[in-house]
Amino acid sequence: MNILVVFKKNFEAVHDEGLQHLRNTLHTVCGEEHTVDIRAREHVRRADFIARDLVIIFGGDGTLTSLSHNIDAATPVMGVNSHPRAQDPNGSFGFYMDSSVATFEDDLQAVLAGSAIVNTLPRLQAIIDTTSGNRFTTDPAMNDLLVANTHQYAPSKYRLRRGDQETKQHSSGLLFSTWHGQGAWLRNAMSSDRFAELVNHAASGDRSGHYFVHARDLSPDQRTVAPWAWSAWTSEATTITSDMHRGYVVPDGWDEVHFNRGATVTVNANAPMLQLLTFRTTIEAKLAALSR
Repeated sequence: MNILVVFKKNFEAVHDEGLQHLRNTLHTVCGEEHTVDIRAREHVRRADFIARDLVIIFGGDGTLTSLSHNIDAATPVMGVNSHPRAQDPNGSFGFYMDSSVATFEDDLQAVLAGSAIVNTLPRLQAIIDTTSGNRFTTDPAMNDLLVANTHQYAPSKYRLRRGDQETKQHSSGLLFSTWHGQGAWLRNAMSSDRFAELVNHAASGDRSGHYFVHARDLSPDQRTVAPWAWSAWTSEATTITSDMHRGYVVPDGWDEVHFNRGATVTVNANAPMLQLLTFRTTIEAKLAALSR
C-alpha cells in the first residue's frame, strides 16, 4: 500500500508522544512492504494525496475536515484522535476519528487485512457562476457550507430558488449541512424544536442526496411568507442569486470562495463522496447514539 500520514503540529506533549507511537507502529507493521510518507498539515499539498491507497489523519475532527477536501472518492481515510476527550476533558471529541493511539496498531492491521468498516459519506458542493461567465466549484464539504455576506455586520441579500419556488431573503446567511454534519454547527444555529422537527423528518425517509439548509436570523415575516426557504431537508439544488456587493462560500469553515453581486451560487449534495474507515461501529450508529 501507498500510505500518507498527515498530522496536526501543535507541540503538545501528548500529541508528540502519540505521533512518535504512530511512527514506531507504522515502521513495525508496514516494514518495507508498504510505502509510508508522513507530513505536517502545514506542508501538505493536493498533489501529496494523489494515488494513495490510504490516508491517515492524526489530530481531531478539525484536522480531518480541513484536509478532507484533498481526498477523492476512491481513497479510504482513517482518523486517529491525537488527544481523546475520554482521557482528558480538554481533549478532542473526535466524532470522525474512530481510532486512537491506544487502538492504532489493531486498527491498522484491520485496514491491511481489509476488515475495517467503510462508511461512504456524502459531501456538499457549491457551483458559482459569475456575471462574466466564469464557473467555479468549491471544495467538497463533509459537515457544512456557509453562503453569506463577507461583512457579517451587513445582511445577506439574495434571491433564493429551489425547484419551482422562489423568494427574496435578508438573513445572516444560508447554512447547509450534511446528515452526518448536523452536530457541528446546524444544531446550534437552529432552535431546538425546529432542529428536532427536521431531523425526525429526515430520519424517516431516504437520506441519499439530501441535505439540510437553514437561513440564519430570518425575520418571522419572511418565515411565514416562504417557510420552505427558512429551513428544510431537501434533495433539490438550492440556487442563490446574490444582491450583495461581496459574498463568500465557506466549506467546512476553511477556504473562502468570493463572489460579487449578480453571481449565482448553486448548492447540492452531489460532491464526490468520502470513504471514512471506522473499526468498532459505523458513523451512522455513532450519530444515532449521540442523538439519544
